[in-house]
Amino acid sequence: MSQNLQSLLRRSVGATTAVVGTACAFVGSTVFAAVPPEATGALTTAGEDTNTIGWAVFAVLVGAAAFKYMRRAL
Repeated sequence: MSQNLQSLLRRSVGATTAVVGTACAFVGSTVFAAVPPEATGALTTAGEDTNTIGWAVFAVLVGAAAFKYMRRAL
């Protein structure tokens, strides 16, 4: 490996280490605010609604596939 390439790799690794170290320090010092109960309740409700819609779509897909296979069998 040439001297210029080795020098470039050392600088790149050093810069990457500095950026990752700074990012980890920033993330580690993040302060979490208190979330109001109304917000967590709304998120829970939205999750339940999404779950219900997802199962309904899944049931429609399974029904369509079953109908397709039954038509093919006849």
